[in-house]
Amino acid sequence: MIVIIVNGLIEVVKNLKVDNILISKQSEVTNEYTEFINIAKKKKTNIIIVKSGDRIEIDDETYIEIIYPGDKLCFDDINNNSIVAKIVYKNFKMLFTGDIEKEAENLILDKYCQELKANLIKIPHHGSNTSSSEEFLKIVSPEVALIGVGEENNFGHPSSEVLLRLNKIKCKIYRTDLNGEITLKINKKGRILVNKIINN
Repeated sequence: MIVIIVNGLIEVVKNLKVDNILISKQSEVTNEYTEFINIAKKKKTNIIIVKSGDRIEIDDETYIEIIYPGDKLCFDDINNNSIVAKIVYKNFKMLFTGDIEKEAENLILDKYCQELKANLIKIPHHGSNTSSSEEFLKIVSPEVALIGVGEENNFGHPSSEVLLRLNKIKCKIYRTDLNGEITLKINKKGRILVNKIINN
C-alpha cells in the first residue's frame, strides 16, 4: 500500500499497514506533520520524498507521475504546495490535486499543460471557489469529478461556481456529502464504473 500524504491520515497510518508514504518538500512543519512522521517511523514505513518529474512504478501497467511541486517551493502556504499526482493505468488517467488553489493551478498550467489531461479528477480543496478555475478544468477535461466534502460544512463547499464550471464541461460529479462513500472500478479498457455508493 502507498499513501500520498494529506492531512487526516494519521489514523490511517496508525491502524493500517502502510509500506510507503509519498511526501513532498514542506514549507512548514506542523504538529500534525511531526506526529504523522513519528508514527510512520515507529511502524517502519518507508517515507519517499517526491518532486515533479518523479515516476513511481506500481506494476507493468500502472504508475504514479508526480506533476507538482518541484525542488523549490513557489508558495509559503501549505495548500499551494500540495502534491499533484497522476495515476496512470493503461489508457486511464486520474489526477489528484490536493488542496491547490488558483495560484498553483496557474503555475502548473504554464509548465505541465499537456500532462494534465485525465479521465477523472479529484477536485482541489473540497470544491472551494479558490480552486478549479475554468481554464484548469478545460485542460484536464475529465469525464468524472470526485469532491471530498463534509455534509453541511461551515465553508459552503463545494462552491456553486465550481459546480457550474464542471457542468459546463459536461463532467459527472460525485460528492461525499451527497453520495457518501464512493467506490470506483476501472476495467481493463479504462472505463470508469461506479461500483458502490453508500448514501448518508
